[in-house]
Amino acid sequence: ALLLAVALAPAPAASQQQQQPPLDPPPSWAFPNPRLRAAYVALQTWRRTAIFSDPANFTANWSGPNVCTYNGVFCAPHPADGGVLVVAGIDLNHADIAGYIPDSLPAGLPDLALLHLNSNRFCGVLPDTFLHLRLLHELDISNNRFVGGFPEVVLQLPSLRYLDLRFNEFEGGIPPALFDRPLDAIFLNSNRLTSPIPPNLGNSPASVLVLAHNRLGGCIPPSIGRMAETLNEIVLIDDDLTGCIPPQVGMLRKVTVFDVSGNGLQGPLPATVTGLVAVQELNVAGNLLEGAVPASVCGLPSLRNFTYEDNFFSGRPGCAVATADGRWNCIPGAPAQRPPAQCAAAAARPFDCSRAQCQAAPPPGSIVPAGLVHSILPVPTRGLHNARNGRAAAAHPQREPRARNAALLRSTITGLLASVLRQPAAVR
Repeated sequence: ALLLAVALAPAPAASQQQQQPPLDPPPSWAFPNPRLRAAYVALQTWRRTAIFSDPANFTANWSGPNVCTYNGVFCAPHPADGGVLVVAGIDLNHADIAGYIPDSLPAGLPDLALLHLNSNRFCGVLPDTFLHLRLLHELDISNNRFVGGFPEVVLQLPSLRYLDLRFNEFEGGIPPALFDRPLDAIFLNSNRLTSPIPPNLGNSPASVLVLAHNRLGGCIPPSIGRMAETLNEIVLIDDDLTGCIPPQVGMLRKVTVFDVSGNGLQGPLPATVTGLVAVQELNVAGNLLEGAVPASVCGLPSLRNFTYEDNFFSGRPGCAVATADGRWNCIPGAPAQRPPAQCAAAAARPFDCSRAQCQAAPPPGSIVPAGLVHSILPVPTRGLHNARNGRAAAAHPQREPRARNAALLRSTITGLLASVLRQPAAVR
């Protein structure tokens, strides 16, 4: 009877229940300017409504009106008005926080120049309110659980130069507009991206481009040669790429890392690699490449590691950099080569790169070739594809970002905000 009485008793009135503190600050709190007040509301809304787990209590001190003292929150003078202090950076890297980004966060923090959320458990999609972040220079949301198609809202951020979306669950194609943006660094590796690399790849001014561990398919666009003045590192590991390595890669005279390992690339390694005068890591392992390794690799002045195992190469020059590798190929007299039957089958059906059309970015007035002619050579079992040596890993950007202390972050954020004012108006 007692239990029944308790069950039938009316619920406590709302005034008797524990109330969530209001998101607006008390009227008695003074803020130096309206922007910091708006930042307080945005951060409190995020913490109280969209952060579900904070096991390390990273946001424990997110209380009170002085938002510039909150963990991971950095303030700096506004670039257009040095007398106004604003929230210019958020760095929650490695906080192991679970939650999502609410619409109100970007809207309430329009002065962000840096947003780092690496290695957390944030999920969902990026809200369209990111459009408010017109000063955002660095966006790192890597190693989280974001989903959906490529977040095209980031392509509308006029100041963005560093984009890191790796280790998430983004899917679908890479929008061609990505390579028309003035981005210096693009990290998209380890997502669920599909469809070929857009043909306007060469429009990108990026110095670092990492698309590894997706399911892109298609070929390497010949327009890559147009990146000669800016590109330093390109990593296309395990992307299901086919076709031939375009000879235009020889134009990449500033590249230090060129890694296309673990794909289905065919044909020869182009002799134009002699143009890679700055390359230190050259990795073409785990493909279907054939013919002789070009003697020109012996003359690359900066080359330290040349990895070409697990292909169908039938010869190589005698220099040390070319003989240090080469297992599981078809090189007479070299150790640990493929069975003769596999080599004979490959030699009987050489791949004709002239017939392997790619989605090249054409000159004005020309026609883009369509389609891709695949080799009729069956793809053999790659004996060493899953046992690659450490040199490929050395060329692969690390999962964890560089650590930066609070003082360095403040200096970086101030510099980023100042750089926005130096950009041409057409870019901003």
